[in-house]
Amino acid sequence: MRGIKKIDIYLLKQFLGLLLITFVICILILLLQFVWLHVRDLVGKGVEVSVLAEFFIYAVVSVVPLALPLAILLASLMTFGNLGEKFELTAMKAAGISLFRIIQPLAITIFIISLGAFYFSNYVLPKAQVKLWALVFSLKQKSPEMEIPVAEFYDGIDGYNFFVRNKNYQSGMLYDLMIYDYSDGFKNTKVMLADSGKIYFTQDNKNLLLELHSGESFENLNRREHQNAVSEKNIPYRRETFAHKKLLIDIDMDFDRYAEESLSDQHVSKNVEELIQSIDSVEVLGHQRSREQSDVIITKHYFGRERVQERNVDMWEGSKEMYEQYNIDSLYAYFTEEECYRAASAALDKGREMKDKVDYNALMLDEYQRYIRKHEIELYRKFTLAAACLIFFFIGAPLGAITRKGGLGAPVVISVVMFLIYYIIDNTGYKMAREALWPCWAGMWLSTFVLVPIGVFLTYKAAKDSALFNPDAWVKVFKIIFRPFRLLIRAIKKIVRKKHRTNCIDK
Repeated sequence: MRGIKKIDIYLLKQFLGLLLITFVICILILLLQFVWLHVRDLVGKGVEVSVLAEFFIYAVVSVVPLALPLAILLASLMTFGNLGEKFELTAMKAAGISLFRIIQPLAITIFIISLGAFYFSNYVLPKAQVKLWALVFSLKQKSPEMEIPVAEFYDGIDGYNFFVRNKNYQSGMLYDLMIYDYSDGFKNTKVMLADSGKIYFTQDNKNLLLELHSGESFENLNRREHQNAVSEKNIPYRRETFAHKKLLIDIDMDFDRYAEESLSDQHVSKNVEELIQSIDSVEVLGHQRSREQSDVIITKHYFGRERVQERNVDMWEGSKEMYEQYNIDSLYAYFTEEECYRAASAALDKGREMKDKVDYNALMLDEYQRYIRKHEIELYRKFTLAAACLIFFFIGAPLGAITRKGGLGAPVVISVVMFLIYYIIDNTGYKMAREALWPCWAGMWLSTFVLVPIGVFLTYKAAKDSALFNPDAWVKVFKIIFRPFRLLIRAIKKIVRKKHRTNCIDK
């Protein structure tokens, strides 16, 4: 504690307070975006509040990798912007404290946060991702809550379509019902009409009980047993009139949890050690499968060749003597027209068979490559999160010291612009790596390679008290740049005026 000064404590209080506030704000913004993407899976499902709370908790954890770097960028910008705007940064430099000494305690703090971010992405995030996506899949499979509207067709139940003209909301009685039952296919649609009716759920929520009163039903007899005997123009149908009828519909309204074990082999559910182990295992399997497929193609599709292993060298027998003894072109010239046609057809079939075999092998090997790419991308992503935290601090702190603008105005605008640049570059590199256009390490580290020089340049400019964003300084720069053009224009004007005066004197 002897090395910690009061100025360090003051800076840490300023920075950590802003970091906490900006982190919460970023979490809320990104959470709203995430929920908006899955709003269809949440609305109208009738799930319990505990399930929704669980969904939001896992969603918060999943957006931390994006929220943390953005919060660090915004907090560092606001901290040093406030210090510059209140001339506290100027006073520190006047007291002989360099910018590197000022940012030292914050840099150490950010380094510790980066280590925590790596631990979070390596151990916490994979478990949260498994639980989140298992919950999302469960919500997708959940049947919608039963709420039949009035004067509208309702197709919330698979295989059925309901139309209700009137409804008693207190008793739940439905009036003037029309039900289309196409659970056996559209050609075998049943139509039921009823004056009134009511819908119940069984106690186990596995079935829907529909109780109808004073109605009739129509059903065609276009079944399999009648399809051969009855023409399509004359299809018989059956009409039934009833005073009371009950219909049992199979519908599962329970919330069934998706098995988390089925996601255990996904790349998002593994830490660094597991990812490396999976990559090595699949690479071995891929090389083995590739060698086996090449052996099959060579031994099967080359006539007269038999592969043997002798002294760890591939030897070929039979083909050499055949090609030395016979000339294929000469043999083909002695064939009759019919024999040439059969030989060409056989060769074409053989070539097509080999092409299909090669395409199938390429497809099977591509599965291994996609699996490896997904795991490599996830492996590098765990390190890029920690690197992004450091990079954004060394971008935000110098920018705040240069601009000297605090509050939520200029820092927010600058942070959003920088983060958009980072997001676009990072997303581009990710897609390049995913489509195997670039190596995975190059695609995932692309944003780091681009932003590190920017951070170094801004830090250097801030340490030299450069007026990088001072309008007056840029005006001077542009004046220096355009000075030769101004001198040239003046010289041209003098020549034109002198020539004009000469013409006037001559006249």
